[in-house]
Amino acid sequence: MIKEVGRLNIDDYKFLDAAVEKIFRSVEKGKNSQAEKQIIELGNTANYFVREELGKRLATYGGNGEMDDICNKLLDHFIYGVRATGLFYFYYKHQANPEIIVKTIEKTYESVPWESETICFEMWKKAPEVMKEYMPFWAESDNEKKRAMSMHGMENIASRHPQYVLAFLSKLLDDQSEEVQKKISHILTQVGRQRPLQCYNNVRRWLIDGDEQRNHTLWQTMKKLANILGQRSNRDKSNDFINVTQRIVGEWRNDSNPNVASMGAKLSGIINIKKNNKNPKKK
Repeated sequence: MIKEVGRLNIDDYKFLDAAVEKIFRSVEKGKNSQAEKQIIELGNTANYFVREELGKRLATYGGNGEMDDICNKLLDHFIYGVRATGLFYFYYKHQANPEIIVKTIEKTYESVPWESETICFEMWKKAPEVMKEYMPFWAESDNEKKRAMSMHGMENIASRHPQYVLAFLSKLLDDQSEEVQKKISHILTQVGRQRPLQCYNNVRRWLIDGDEQRNHTLWQTMKKLANILGQRSNRDKSNDFINVTQRIVGEWRNDSNPNVASMGAKLSGIINIKKNNKNPKKK
């Protein structure tokens, strides 16, 4: 039997291949109820990798049966793993039609959140122009989960299109949702790592007239970036990031705006503590 947790091995793949062949035969014979039952039995698992590999294999179906109709019904199934399997089917089937993928995750962002996030992340890498077209509408949704999801994976374009990302974040900056605020902080941190000057210029502008909530979000972001300077590993920090961050923090300490000056002083304290911990004085 296929494993309940963990990545799959060659025997698991063989098991899935054989099971999917049986499903395809059922569909070809018009036995849709039987095919649906077979998919549900396999998809009813806590193993993420089973659900993904099953959906991917189902997406290779090239016959004349009603596989789309069967998998569309799966999206509304009461079992989470079955819904996820249906989502992966449409994701892998429509790799050449990203608009269809976006419209599918619009149905599943609440009912299949983890897999929907994974697909959003990949879509910002594979089809950023399509995401740019649809995600601004998601950002205006009344649903906070949808607004938060609109940013998921946006860090994938931070290096190439930092101003687009920053402009997008600015429209959600004062959103009252904690989930949205956490997402803003995460994405803004990634922009800061890759394009520090553009990030800090916007943060300063946002700080000047920011209220307590906005400044809290910006503090959470800048604190993470300041802490990166003290890491022993250089994995997350380029020379540009180090130099720009140190210079900007020094400038902010003497800024005429009290919000900016306060942020600069707190960040300077973090950086100095990190430096002292890395270079303790010899007794």
